[in-house]
Amino acid sequence: MTTVPQPTAETRWRCTLCGNLTRFDVTRSSKVVEYVHLDLAGEPTVEEREVVSETIESVRCRWCNAVDQIELVDRPGTAS
Repeated sequence: MTTVPQPTAETRWRCTLCGNLTRFDVTRSSKVVEYVHLDLAGEPTVEEREVVSETIESVRCRWCNAVDQIELVDRPGTAS
């Protein structure tokens, strides 16, 4: 399984097949620690959430349905 690079403040995703820059389905695995508060009726509320690790497993383009055809490109207005 190849992991997909996460966008940064200077980069964003782009589909290499159709050029899409805005719509993607992302499958990720996360390991989190949550502080869960249960009210007196037993309804849970997550009050704190810490992401311990996260891996993006795949990214699918919403426009052309291409899977894992994503590249990182510069965001507009950022100097390379």
